[in-house]
Amino acid sequence: MRVHGCRHEIAGLVTEVGKNVQRFNVGDKVGVGCMANTCQSCESCEEGLENFCSKIVFTYNCQDRDGTVTYGGYSDMVVVNQRFVIRFPDGMPLDKGAPLLCAGITVYTPMKYHGLNEPGKHIGVIGLGGLGHVAVKFAKAFGMRVTVVSTSPEKREEALEKLGADAFVVSSDASQMKAAKGTMHGIINTASASMSMYPYFALLKPQGKMILLGLPEKPLQISAFSLVAGGKTLAGSCMGSIKDTQEMMDFAAKHELTADIEVVGAEDVNDALERLDKGDVRYRFVIDVGNTLVAA
Repeated sequence: MRVHGCRHEIAGLVTEVGKNVQRFNVGDKVGVGCMANTCQSCESCEEGLENFCSKIVFTYNCQDRDGTVTYGGYSDMVVVNQRFVIRFPDGMPLDKGAPLLCAGITVYTPMKYHGLNEPGKHIGVIGLGGLGHVAVKFAKAFGMRVTVVSTSPEKREEALEKLGADAFVVSSDASQMKAAKGTMHGIINTASASMSMYPYFALLKPQGKMILLGLPEKPLQISAFSLVAGGKTLAGSCMGSIKDTQEMMDFAAKHELTADIEVVGAEDVNDALERLDKGDVRYRFVIDVGNTLVAA
């Protein structure tokens, strides 16, 4: 399968299928996300929740069940069990659709399972990066009111004008945070910086839900009272099942929803990584392996 993506958000064309493969044909547009395999027999796998399998094989830097090592989208081709392949709907471009295989499903899953996909509800998105900008797009496609909460005032125009958010709150501005207090049904928290959670819990309505997607290095600072007093929920979410990933891709195609990307060649990967470390990307780099590495 020729690939077009990054280490764990891989999109390309099927170039060969095994004799027992029935779901895909040569030439199909497909993708592979974070998972390349699982045990396929545990309770999680049997319930269609492969992302919780204790023997999950990630798409990159992992040993598969046959002893081979997975190298992800930095390869010029990958071989994957058909169970873990996602079909790209008509109209979904390979390059702009590839990041949805991780970033898209990572925000789609908690919205779906925590009831944060209902039209008219108000959702907050903390952090406007690779995950956050996709979260805004999905929330708007669901018909929700969206407020972006950020430490960066310069992102206001982009959030409101380009991504279509309804409001923007600078988290360091006490007056803005006070005005938004108690207004949100839920919050998708994509930030990985260590922070006090109390001011953000204050944004939630009673029984509101804070869903963590980011991975701060330090333990969270949480006031038990801020949870108990309002009957609020703190939850985490990671990736999603194959079924939900296909559902997410179909939904995204229907609403013409894609990631904001910058395509780079294989020869520019090191420069892209340096820019990524500086936060100089809006919002995902996509490596065009098929037309650069393969051609070379």
